[in-house]
Formats: sequence, structure tokens, C-alpha cells
Amino acid sequence: MNKIDLLYGFFIGIVAALIGSYLFIVLFTEYNFSVSFQILKAQGQLGKVITLGAILNLIAFFTLLKLRKELMARGVILATIILAIATILI
Repeated sequence: MNKIDLLYGFFIGIVAALIGSYLFIVLFTEYNFSVSFQILKAQGQLGKVITLGAILNLIAFFTLLKLRKELMARGVILATIILAIATILI
């Protein structure tokens, strides 16, 4: 078992969630990214946006399983758990 694959999967999960959050903000809000980010933060909705952004982790997870990269898929799950804890704390 190569533990570096777990770290790669973790970074894939974090990056996928960040990209998903960015896409959600850009596509579904009427302001640009920085203004929308500040508005969502002021309203306390940032945790929900991060959670919606983590939907891309599903795609990453199943793609890694299809490619037989189980340890990387575990890293994506670890990133999702860390994001869930961060969302609770936000």
C-alpha cells in the first residue's frame, strides 16, 4: 500500500470540492465570485455552498474506483469527512 496515494486522493477531494463550490457560486448567483463569497459568508450560507461543492467528490470517488485506485478513493472520502467537519464548525 502506497500511502502517498491516500494523500493524492485527499488533495483530489479538496480540489474537487473547491471547484464545485466555485462553479456553484459562479453559475447560481448574480454577482461575481468575490462579492458572492462575501455575501454568502455574511449570511452564514458558506457551509451549505461547500457541501454542495463536495458533490463533485462523488464523481472523483467513482472514477477512482473504476480505475482501481482504491487508496486514492479512500483519500477522497477522507477529504469529504474533513469538509463535513469543517462545515459543521463554520
